[in-house]
Amino acid sequence: MIKNTNDGSAHPPSLRLDINYLTCDNLPAFSIGPKGNDREKHEAIAKAGFKGIQDGDPKLCKEFGLNLTAHARVNQVGDLADLLPRWKELNYNCATIHLGWGIESDKQTDDLVSDVLNSSEKYDFPIYIETHRATITQDMFRTVELVKRFPEIRFNGDFSHWYAGQEMVYGDIESKWEFLAPVFDRVRFLHGRISNPGCIQVVVNSEENQLYVQHFKEMWIRSLLGFLKSASLGDYISFTVELLKSEYFYARTFKDKDHNSQEESDRWQQALLYQNMIMDCWESAKLRLK
Repeated sequence: MIKNTNDGSAHPPSLRLDINYLTCDNLPAFSIGPKGNDREKHEAIAKAGFKGIQDGDPKLCKEFGLNLTAHARVNQVGDLADLLPRWKELNYNCATIHLGWGIESDKQTDDLVSDVLNSSEKYDFPIYIETHRATITQDMFRTVELVKRFPEIRFNGDFSHWYAGQEMVYGDIESKWEFLAPVFDRVRFLHGRISNPGCIQVVVNSEENQLYVQHFKEMWIRSLLGFLKSASLGDYISFTVELLKSEYFYARTFKDKDHNSQEESDRWQQALLYQNMIMDCWESAKLRLK
């Protein structure tokens, strides 16, 4: 699998802090984040210290010195044929994909993965398969088995889907982390979102969710360590905050005093907290490497 590399860079392997553009979509009225047009949002993202945008505007990203990553759903062999030339032409760095619907046979799954790997190689373009609901990687066991057949596969670790969807805390979570070591070792892109066993997206830094925050930090550290163990000079891993609005059934809503529904938190402010969390994880991963 092609990997993320800064062309010609002699810098040590690095962590890049990015954001998914939908994190800024329809922020609640009380949010301190950008609510203007696309230009204002891209400018605010750059000023906040993010280095790239997933699904950003290519022209605005170039104007504000932001890197650009893509995202797509791929359901059939051949679906990438139209997407990859466009991504290359518009200077995207890489792409994360939802692959299949999760109801494919092993043969159909293998055909999809083979097409992704071959397409990535053909276009010299990194493609990371997301660990996501309603895809071929929705199940932890099946994903580990997939690694056995395709050790060259690389992932976007979006662990909220397993944590909630497979209720990872039900039983011995440490044994599940050990079981998932082949996946953690192959993560080269991370979606920043924390869930609990029943909700796909919860607020961080609240007392009721501290256990889940620590669990996600552990999965991120293991993924960052997997990257560091095999990274070369100039390689980087993207941590992309992806906090989605309530219309997508991610952000939880509550009734205010006037009985109007509103999101429980400021997704923009949460995104800034995620920056600090992942930097702590990065330092922890580097210490474990020694």
